[in-house]
Amino acid sequence: MLMMTLMLFPSLNAKNEAYVSDTFKTKHNREVKITFIKHGSLQIAYDNFLIQVDPVSMFADYSTFPKADVILITHEHEDHLDPKAIEALTKENTVPVMNESSAKKSGNTKAKIMKNGDKMELPNQITIEAVPAYNITPGREQFHPRSRDNGYVLSIDGLRIYIAGDTEDIPEMKNLKNIDIAFLPVNQPYTMTVAQAVNAAKMFSPKVLYPYHFGNTDVKPLGGLLKNSGIEVRLREMQ
Repeated sequence: MLMMTLMLFPSLNAKNEAYVSDTFKTKHNREVKITFIKHGSLQIAYDNFLIQVDPVSMFADYSTFPKADVILITHEHEDHLDPKAIEALTKENTVPVMNESSAKKSGNTKAKIMKNGDKMELPNQITIEAVPAYNITPGREQFHPRSRDNGYVLSIDGLRIYIAGDTEDIPEMKNLKNIDIAFLPVNQPYTMTVAQAVNAAKMFSPKVLYPYHFGNTDVKPLGGLLKNSGIEVRLREMQ
C-alpha cells in the first residue's frame, strides 16, 4: 500500500549529537522520519510536527532537543516516564498523552489521559489510538497488569505505526489492522521472549518490525525466524 524508503541517516539535536533515523512515505508521498534514541524512546517527525515517545533523561539530554508537539507516555515505570525529560520538551501548546497512573505519578496537570480503546484526533491528519499492553505469563502479571498501561497506534496520513509499550503477545494484537511499522519489546523477563515476538508479529503482520526495549535479550534471531513471512525485521540500537 505504501512505499517505504530504506535510507538511514543521522538526525541531529541542538548539540549535533547523531541518532539513526529511518524515513517512510505516507499515502500522499509525505515523509515521516522515525529517530531511534534508545530503549523505548523514539522521536517521530512529520510535516513540522514532532512527537516524542517515552523520553527519558538517562538515554538522552532532552534539553538539547527541539520542543515537542505531543509527548506519548506508555506507562509509569522510570525507563518510560521521566518528568524531567517531559519538562525539557514542553512548550506552551505541547500535549502530554499518558495513561492515568502515569499522570498521577508525574503530577502533570496538563496531561491528556487515554485509556485502552480511546482515540484522539490531532492536526496534520494524525490519529492516536490507545491499545492494551500487559503481561500474560504466570508470575509476571505484576510487571504490567492488564488495563493499566498503553500501547499506541499512530495513523499519520495513512501510515500506521504501532508502538507496543511494555507487553507480551496478548490476544488483542489480532485486532490490529493494516500496520505498516511495529515496535515490539523483547526484554526478558519483563516483556516478550523472541518466540513471543515472532508470535505477536504473525498475529497482525506489519510490513516492518523493529524489536525495541530489548536490553540484554538477543534479538538477532528474529530475522531468520520471520523469514518468508512478508515481515521485514530491522535491527537498531534500541537496547
